[in-house]
Amino acid sequence: MPLHREDCNRAILVSVGRFNPKVNLNGRPGVHRDEKKLHRALKKLGFSVDIHRDLSSEEIYQLFMEESRRPVKDCFLAVLSSHGEEGCIFGDDGKPVQLSHIFRYFDNKYMEKKVKLFFIQACRGYALDDGVEVDSGHIAEENFSPCLAVPIDTAVMYATAPGYAAFMHPFGSVFLQTFCTLLEEDDNRNLELTRLLTRLCHRVAYTFQARGRDHGGKKQMPCLLSRLTREVYPFAEAGKDTSDLELSKTAKICSETVRKRMPSVS
Repeated sequence: MPLHREDCNRAILVSVGRFNPKVNLNGRPGVHRDEKKLHRALKKLGFSVDIHRDLSSEEIYQLFMEESRRPVKDCFLAVLSSHGEEGCIFGDDGKPVQLSHIFRYFDNKYMEKKVKLFFIQACRGYALDDGVEVDSGHIAEENFSPCLAVPIDTAVMYATAPGYAAFMHPFGSVFLQTFCTLLEEDDNRNLELTRLLTRLCHRVAYTFQARGRDHGGKKQMPCLLSRLTREVYPFAEAGKDTSDLELSKTAKICSETVRKRMPSVS
């Protein structure tokens, strides 16, 4: 018998890969690779997964306002993948979606005591690339810090640090592809969440190196913002005794060779 949605952990994948031709934002051909791998990995872990492509800014706001009021078992996970700047991503209409507004939707009675996870695959600045120009008139003033907007029992994992660009490749983003790879490995998905995300930071930082004339040698470092009040194991196998889970040897996370890829930026 299939599980009802209120009996499931839920995941929402929002990807903007194509923009209105009138908007000065480049396409992002790797988003479908990320969607496919995320869908497969999360479904195997018991998540109900919905994919939403190329939404406008208002459609993204509406989607998350509705999702924040829907039942969930223990964990709600959202992936937002688009071009962005600090504090926002862009809809396919080129208008900003303020992340602080999205986070605030989940500070309600429906999501109380539920774990909320947000993965943001987007630039937070242009420290590595100035090839994507955004009309500054589109960026609304946002005086409310995204940090202050994050509800209790929420973790936000950014693909990159404030002020820096996030790499995107036609084969997918290094950030989300690496996250999925970790979920496919037993000794990683059974880790407590902050340990898992620390391992994600390590693997992206130490096993990825861009190449090419403009980006050769550049690196990427994800960034975690957490307001979790307890240890959580959202990806652990059902029935697994998480109290005895330990980090495996450091050599395990250092074993991959450095990958070199020709990137663009999110």
